[in-house]
Amino acid sequence: IRFCNECDFFDGFKCRSHMKRCWKFNLFLPHNRSCTTDHYYFGDRATGRYLFHFTKLSCKPCEEGMFQVFHDLLRETHCCTNRHMCNTGKDNLEKSALYGEDAD
Repeated sequence: IRFCNECDFFDGFKCRSHMKRCWKFNLFLPHNRSCTTDHYYFGDRATGRYLFHFTKLSCKPCEEGMFQVFHDLLRETHCCTNRHMCNTGKDNLEKSALYGEDAD
């Protein structure tokens, strides 16, 4: 059994909804053994860039990659299989720390 973090709205520093634990069997297909981290980005029309909005942590079957959910919403999926609770939400290197926020 593999344990993972589960959070519907992780802002990059802490879970704004309830942080839970979920589990899955660690036996079958490689894509089913992983913990899933989904980073969501909104498109900024003025700059033409996608800006980090929030992260969702789950135990759903994982398929890494980028997916355009809507015309201005992009989802980046990251899978980890190296240890229990490996989807911390802090593995996004594209976001910067907010002034005055504690990053640990």
